[in-house]
Amino acid sequence: MAVASLVLGIVSIVFSLIPGTSFVGTICGIVGIILGMQGKKMPGKEGMGKAGFVCSIIGLCLSLAFLVACAGCAGCIGMAGSL
Repeated sequence: MAVASLVLGIVSIVFSLIPGTSFVGTICGIVGIILGMQGKKMPGKEGMGKAGFVCSIIGLCLSLAFLVACAGCAGCIGMAGSL
């Protein structure tokens, strides 16, 4: 669980930085957070579980920020076309 959380957290960060794939980063971030919470409870894997949890939160925040920014840009473009 901890390794999967770390991998999904890193994938979430990478996909959040690629234009058009922020939705995939959001999904990976949510799943990584869930697995990170379970991974922190495993004996001997607390550090990796915590790292996966943190990476997943960072990836989720970045993905959501880019999704909001893209929605705002699309809204502005739609309004500019109607003027």
